[in-house]
Amino acid sequence: MITVEQIRAARAVLKWSANELAERAGLALRTIQYLEAGEGVIEKRKSSVLAIQQVLSEAGIEFIGTPDDRPGIRIGKPKP
Repeated sequence: MITVEQIRAARAVLKWSANELAERAGLALRTIQYLEAGEGVIEKRKSSVLAIQQVLSEAGIEFIGTPDDRPGIRIGKPKP
């Protein structure tokens, strides 16, 4: 699983608003706000986290490390 901090970092790198991430992931803005208000690994709403992870990956974000060992992101090319 990815962490809240990785989601925030990815969104910042892509210069996406929370609303834009919500639209691209097919989620409500309030869901993004709720998730980003936490810290670490998100234990609830796993389907929402997977949708976020997929859309960010398609935009070229690679999630590296593990939640316990230097979680981060790497910027790549968007997938066609």
